[in-house]
Amino acid sequence: MKLHPLSLPLRAIPRGANGGVLGLFLSFAVEQTGIVPTGSVVTGTLLFVAGFALGAGYEAVYYRRFEYDLTADTLDIGSGVLSRREREIPLRRIQNVDISRGMLQRALSIAVVDVETAGGGQTEASLRYVSYDEAKRLQRDLRRGEREGSGAGGERASAEDATDADATVEGVTEPRRRGEPGKLLFALSPRNLVLLGLVAPDLRALLPVLFFAVPTVGLSIPDLLAETGALTVGPRGAALAIVSWIGTAAVTAARYYDFQLSRVGDELRYERGLLGRYDGSIPIEKIQQVDVRENFLMRRLGYASLAVETAGYTPGEGPSGGSEAAIPLAGRDRVRYALALGLVAGVLWIANTLFDVSFLQYWYAPLAGIALAPVAGHYKWLHRGYDVGGEHVLTRNGFWRRSIAVVPAYRVQTVIQTATPFQRWRSLATVAIDTAGSLSVTDRGARAVDFDASEATDLRETVRQGLQASLRTRRDGFATSETATPFADGGEDGNRSE
Repeated sequence: MKLHPLSLPLRAIPRGANGGVLGLFLSFAVEQTGIVPTGSVVTGTLLFVAGFALGAGYEAVYYRRFEYDLTADTLDIGSGVLSRREREIPLRRIQNVDISRGMLQRALSIAVVDVETAGGGQTEASLRYVSYDEAKRLQRDLRRGEREGSGAGGERASAEDATDADATVEGVTEPRRRGEPGKLLFALSPRNLVLLGLVAPDLRALLPVLFFAVPTVGLSIPDLLAETGALTVGPRGAALAIVSWIGTAAVTAARYYDFQLSRVGDELRYERGLLGRYDGSIPIEKIQQVDVRENFLMRRLGYASLAVETAGYTPGEGPSGGSEAAIPLAGRDRVRYALALGLVAGVLWIANTLFDVSFLQYWYAPLAGIALAPVAGHYKWLHRGYDVGGEHVLTRNGFWRRSIAVVPAYRVQTVIQTATPFQRWRSLATVAIDTAGSLSVTDRGARAVDFDASEATDLRETVRQGLQASLRTRRDGFATSETATPFADGGEDGNRSE
């Protein structure tokens, strides 16, 4: 099968424009050598046209040579201009199928389909562009084909290595059938959408927002810092901060507009976006880790976000740059401190306005941080913890941005206990619980940090024994029996605070 015919102009025009700009730079270089007269319009035009034709021609050949085919057990893709590349992606290895559409793509009823697998650090296959109906068909059939393939080869799969990242717990899920209705799990309300923008603005949009906000308030950044100091910038500085906050909040709100998370058979489906629309699917049996995240403001207001990770996908690494199959904002069981935070902000602003004191004049003021360091360290330590349940391991880390990681026992790959020189001096250790997901190799993975060395050793052995128990259970096929509880002892609690 071929890509949508509209993909040719949509890909050829940008590529041709890049080639044309390169031709213009080349014409300037040629003029500097004196080969042609300086300022020759003919030379610049010819090189621009040649560059445009070369770039557009490349995309035309790419379009003609690009083919894909969905077979019973593989997704076959053939592509290449100067060299031919043939790829066969086993359906059972597919982790995520994402569909993204910008405003132009939505108007033209086309979409980009991204296919993620457990291997590699980038998208395994990207189809730019196919019709939206074809994109939905691929998303549906790729997942159905994977489930049918795994069902047909169930006996063979049971003999394979049980630590495979794609192995599933037998009997937990059932294949999704065509036309099966989905169950809505979560929908982001307009009120929570506004709160999400205010308490979790997208700081990646700060520089573009400042580019438009600074002229709006009639102020420049050098003027802010030249004489008055950063803390006494007056009404225009306050207006700049407010406009910047609102701008970044609007970007976040547009990204998660009309967010919905549904369960369709054995997979999660998400859909969101105002200007660009994104939707995708993640099989439940391939989830490696679940994270509950909250920054300081979200925690004070009683809200948190939920993100999931698979072997081929990490929240924040999707095509749209945000957490895809996640709940961006949901309430806990209380909402408080909002009034107190507002009062504190008001008091600080009034103090700056009435007394006109620039705290930056006191160069030694940062030395106060030395006295605050033990307090900050205490709160960081206070928010660290772990818990070993019947079938899951939970870890908690962070104060300003707190994260609770939930790892199923059968998803554990390795358990690593480490200790820095300072930790060894204090008889402390850190236990990292490694999964097939990419977060596990970073500080954002499941980690029990700064616990007594003996306690860390006990945790490591408990998780290791739970992993072995879960592997034996899956080999024996007792996925739903009472013997399926990996952590038989369960209940170990290393939390330091509620």
